[in-house]
Amino acid sequence: MKIIRYADDFVVMVHGSRADAEALWDEVAAVLAPMGLRLSVEKSRVCHVDDGLDFLGFRIQRKVKPGTTKKYVYTWPSKKALASIVGKVRMLTRRRRHRTLADLLHHLTPVLRGWCDYFRHGVSKRTFSYLGYYTWWKVVTWMRKRHHGLGWGVFHRRFLPDWQVNDGTATLFRPDTVEVTRYRYRGAKIDTPWAWRKPESVTAAMA
Repeated sequence: MKIIRYADDFVVMVHGSRADAEALWDEVAAVLAPMGLRLSVEKSRVCHVDDGLDFLGFRIQRKVKPGTTKKYVYTWPSKKALASIVGKVRMLTRRRRHRTLADLLHHLTPVLRGWCDYFRHGVSKRTFSYLGYYTWWKVVTWMRKRHHGLGWGVFHRRFLPDWQVNDGTATLFRPDTVEVTRYRYRGAKIDTPWAWRKPESVTAAMA
């Protein structure tokens, strides 16, 4: 088995049966107890990698690669993570929240860029395209409400001549332009603090 941890979130990957995984409940609880922690039964479960799981905002699932019969483990932004960023965009594009388009764009850019930078190592291109489409329409809707009564043709010629949203000083960040660099397994090349040590080293440390 292997453990993957970040802060107090962790996943234990088991190469075995469901019974092997179920047997770890008590062991995990025993390890956490001395640290004053307890295992959250509501947030924890045993599942198969083919069924998938959510971890640190990513959906992790083994699936058949299109056009082949081989299975690979894929990671992409989870539905919860996507709903979170969509909610932030919706909140930032409320009509009365910003006085100018530049102010709106300056607030949106770091939120979108940070989210995309985090998820750019997964299978995220389709999600980025959807987020870019959604954000563009929310901003354009915000602009049209500030120019109430202006026909779409006039509005398009005046504010969206090349379909890009900008006010001369700031441009709407486009998630679909973010380059996706898929993560590749590096195995033993990643150092671990739990690396094996010689017995004498352990004795010296204990002394």
